[in-house]
Amino acid sequence: MTGQLLDTNAALIALSDPDRLPGKVRKALLAGPNILSSVSYWEVVIKAMKGNLNVGDPRAWWSDAVEQLAATPLPLRPEHVAELSSLPPLHKDPFDRILIAQAMAEGFALVTIDSEMRLYASPRLRIIC
Repeated sequence: MTGQLLDTNAALIALSDPDRLPGKVRKALLAGPNILSSVSYWEVVIKAMKGNLNVGDPRAWWSDAVEQLAATPLPLRPEHVAELSSLPPLHKDPFDRILIAQAMAEGFALVTIDSEMRLYASPRLRIIC
């Protein structure tokens, strides 16, 4: 499958305030195909439960996000977890690291607004930021 994996923050902003997205990110989202990881769903649920993120009902958020972003859901698979071992310790956020690993394992570009994630750009991983 070809496509671009959306970082959680990019997906959240695309849904709530798309004008805040950098031009390259907005253009990539419109071009697609977009992939939304179940890891992002997990992150949103955890942050919503802690009161750090207000998305209303996180279950409804997931359905709406997949539909509005015209995204294909991506489950977390063992090969994604295995890819973590190849990542240098450049970024501490575990959700970001597994999204990076998923993008690498699947051959997806990673669409993000997090400039720190650019550090992972390589011949195996294209970052759209």
